[in-house]
Amino acid sequence: MKQHLNSKSYIFDIRTVNDPRGGLSSIEATIDIPIEIKRIFYMHHVVTDRGGHAHTDTDQVIIAMSGTIKIRLFDGNHTEEYIMDDCTKGLYVPRLTFIDLYDFSSGAVCLVLANTHYDMRKSLRNMHDYLEYLKNTPHHE
Repeated sequence: MKQHLNSKSYIFDIRTVNDPRGGLSSIEATIDIPIEIKRIFYMHHVVTDRGGHAHTDTDQVIIAMSGTIKIRLFDGNHTEEYIMDDCTKGLYVPRLTFIDLYDFSSGAVCLVLANTHYDMRKSLRNMHDYLEYLKNTPHHE
């Protein structure tokens, strides 16, 4: 697993087997990814930017199942940008990472694996709230 500027977020290879019939990729929770999966959702037919928030308790894995998606992550100190365009690559995004997803190509499908059930009360819906939360949370690194 290759580490990037934001030492908590990283791109990784998804286990894939290719044969004459095509490719088969698989992910096993806590083996291939560092989370237990409690929720799966996907974005499709996207016509505008998504994200613009951070979760206080949710770690995620993001996969571009089809097409291209650009992702900007901010951990309170550093910004990292990724172009996701390969369904055999995943992006691990830990909690308290502000995320923007943008420039979805036509037909792009973005799959997200999350380690919590959705609770909007545990979501910081804009950059101001995110920065205030980080400033007032003693356990943030």
